[in-house]
Amino acid sequence: MPEGDTVYRAARLLDRSLSGHRLLRTDFRVPQHATVDLAGSTVVRTVSRGKHLLTRIDGDQGSWTLHTHLKMEGAWRVHKPGEGWKRPAHQARVVLTTDDRVAVGFSLGIVELVPTAEEDSVVGHVGPDLLGPDWDEEEALRRLRAEPERPLGEALLDQRNLAGIGNMYMAELCFVSGVHPRDPVGSVANLPRLVRRGKQMLELNKERAVQSTTGDLRERMWVYRRDRSPCRRCRTPIAVAMTGPAGRERAAYWCPSCQPERSQD
Repeated sequence: MPEGDTVYRAARLLDRSLSGHRLLRTDFRVPQHATVDLAGSTVVRTVSRGKHLLTRIDGDQGSWTLHTHLKMEGAWRVHKPGEGWKRPAHQARVVLTTDDRVAVGFSLGIVELVPTAEEDSVVGHVGPDLLGPDWDEEEALRRLRAEPERPLGEALLDQRNLAGIGNMYMAELCFVSGVHPRDPVGSVANLPRLVRRGKQMLELNKERAVQSTTGDLRERMWVYRRDRSPCRRCRTPIAVAMTGPAGRERAAYWCPSCQPERSQD
């Protein structure tokens, strides 16, 4: 699933490409909105909220927000009129056409239109956004600490605590902090430092398409998707296991030597 910085870049792409432009055609290729036509309306802005995208549109039909979520396979691409799409047309879920741009949302996990005044109905549950103007470190820490026995990795992935961290950043944050993903939140000695590192990672990567947490684009990750490869610090093989609630398990990566599991002490 895309991380918060990936969604941030998608929002910036849509904002730069569409904002201030009148829509010549709209095509919502999902059953619940298949008959909606917002042609003639103007795109006001696109912003990210954690892993959610909000495209605000004003017109004679009122003020609407197109809420989309990339989930696992989704992506937004912007083309010039007449230019071939980089993904198959059958994957398109939304097509927004202006005079000089065609924005296509492929394989989107969520597509819904809500009145702009009711945006909270789709993102009101989301915690402080690591890349948003509403970032509040103390509130994020309060939410994390509310369940001290919860495994840290699971708590970091819960977008209700803080928004923007996915599997990759969870694994990398736990590694650089020397904490096992299954350790309880309450056992983490310096949780504020870990949260600040998370914000720093996303801030650094939001401006580049190739993510790195090591500072070296040739060796981009410490542990993520490096199972059985040697740890870059101690050469112990990286471990991987599925963790999390039943039905929502995620792959967690760690170094058994650099991140011993405290809950087994």
